[in-house]
Amino acid sequence: MERFIIEPGNLLEGEIRVNGAKNSALKILASTLLSEGSCRIENVPDIADIRVMLEILRDLGAAVEQIDSHTYQIDTSRIDKPVLKPELVRKLRASVVLLGPILARFGEVKFPHPGGCVIGQRPIDIFLDGFKALGVEITEDSEGYLFRTKRLSGNTFVFPRMSVTATETLMSAATLAKGTTRLIFAVCEPEVEELANYLNSRGAKIKGAGTHTITIEGVKSLTGGDIKIMPDRIETGTFAILGALAGREIVIRDCDPAHLEVPWKILGQAGVKFELSRDQVKVWHSPDLIATNLVTHEYPGFVTDLQAPFTVMMTQAKGLSLIHETIYEGRLFYIDKLNKMGAKIIMCDPHRVVVLGPTKLVGGKFESPDIRAGIALVIAALISSGKSEIDNIYQIDRGYEAIDERLRSLGAKITRLKQ
Repeated sequence: MERFIIEPGNLLEGEIRVNGAKNSALKILASTLLSEGSCRIENVPDIADIRVMLEILRDLGAAVEQIDSHTYQIDTSRIDKPVLKPELVRKLRASVVLLGPILARFGEVKFPHPGGCVIGQRPIDIFLDGFKALGVEITEDSEGYLFRTKRLSGNTFVFPRMSVTATETLMSAATLAKGTTRLIFAVCEPEVEELANYLNSRGAKIKGAGTHTITIEGVKSLTGGDIKIMPDRIETGTFAILGALAGREIVIRDCDPAHLEVPWKILGQAGVKFELSRDQVKVWHSPDLIATNLVTHEYPGFVTDLQAPFTVMMTQAKGLSLIHETIYEGRLFYIDKLNKMGAKIIMCDPHRVVVLGPTKLVGGKFESPDIRAGIALVIAALISSGKSEIDNIYQIDRGYEAIDERLRSLGAKITRLKQ
């Protein structure tokens, strides 16, 4: 197991590039299973979750050729009966998105209970109900689920609550279903819209992506197709908060600021100094931060994946701020680690904390509980006094490519060590 050693002191300065969106690339890679044509996918982030997804595709029999460090050519024409290895699926909760393409193309799949981040209950009941609506028979045993269908049938499905991954999975499946499918109370995330546009470029007939009602007219087959993955809006927002807290002047390149309109509004209210342009953001050190309440929300609201870095920022803001995490009830359980560093945060319930700032943070030894809390601890360590050690950084590597190298390019003192 690897760990980070972080020594604070330097104000960071320079340029940092935003990579392709993890939450888009995983679904685009899974969608290659919908056709026998070849797909070229560019701007794929080199992160742990992507490597697991590629390993799953290879294990299924796909031909995966790496063109360069961020480009892959994928051909799934030789897959005849996919069987998912439980040990691979359990490494990646997002592997559930494979269900739609596999069922649409092959009609059967056995799926083990998925793994992923421990950030509260994330049941797959929506997926089960959605596939039943499309005519899938599902049986469950201690090892997982067996999904079977002769052919998916179009239907209307109403989501009981918003779910990004369920929207993407059912939308992908419905592209090859017989008849028309309507997904009501779907999410509007830009990653969903990008997936729909890519599938349409391969012959799908999807309308309404980017709204709460998506209509899919099933087709007999899809072709292959090329795509360049969109910039990662989570990285963009994370680097902006990093710049406000630990930077002198940081330029965030190759991003799409339009995907973060509500976060920019809230960061501005908090006193963050930044300047937006078409594909980059300039952020300056912002020492006079103002306590600002936060409620996470589905797109276009303040994304839950930026809640932990924002909470770190509020420890340096003047006044009381209320952080309300509405998506995952376990996503605030890193708070005890910040308190050990000197923060003054009161846990009200699993969804709400009150932060009193500003407080001086001190370094310490911690373990990364998940991807987003892990990067928040890195930011906290960079603005603390004293050395910090962060273990279990595999969780951070799942979402941020070579983050230690990229931060060192800005002047950070961060070292990766093996246990």
